[in-house]
Amino acid sequence: MTPPDDISDEALRERGLAQFGAGKTLVIACGALAREVLALIEANGLSHLTLTCLPAILHNTPDKITPAVEAAIREHRAAYDHILVAYGDCGTGGQLLDLCNTYGAQMIDAPHCYAFFDGSAVFAERGEVTSFYLTDFLARQFDAFVWRPLGLDRYPDLLEMYFGNYEKLVYLAQTEDPDLTATAQTCADRLGLVFERRFTGYGDLDRFLAP
Repeated sequence: MTPPDDISDEALRERGLAQFGAGKTLVIACGALAREVLALIEANGLSHLTLTCLPAILHNTPDKITPAVEAAIREHRAAYDHILVAYGDCGTGGQLLDLCNTYGAQMIDAPHCYAFFDGSAVFAERGEVTSFYLTDFLARQFDAFVWRPLGLDRYPDLLEMYFGNYEKLVYLAQTEDPDLTATAQTCADRLGLVFERRFTGYGDLDRFLAP
């Protein structure tokens, strides 16, 4: 996936490698998006897309996301014409975007998955600074990615310190799944927060993967 020699670095950053003709596309995604990306590939007949996922647990150490994405790009770029990076900034402080610009890869313009599922512009307008968010993935993996990493299974007294300033839990639902909604409601109850379910579908992720 090497660009033509006469393309400047600046032009490469502005245009992205996806401008250089049609061909195979690799999607490098957070493992938390695996179900969603695969569902969109199947539903939309995106047979030109191939998915590879990085461990979702990297979100607990955001400084490791950019090096992991770079390693995946370097490993696979020779076999693909285009690379899409299905991450928001996700706490990398702009480093992930800089990396994608360097390699001519395209990433979602959003701070995190909550924003691009809800729609980045809509999410920003809401300004919900006292809301804690779950997606389908986080509802399923609440204990593994929230409860235990925060030590709440061992030190329940920490609950007030972590969540005392939150008012509600907003479940951004990608699918219509009553059982998963019930699970998200239980998560809200465990945190002592008001529960709100908001069906978003796949939001900007759908448009990002579209041809």
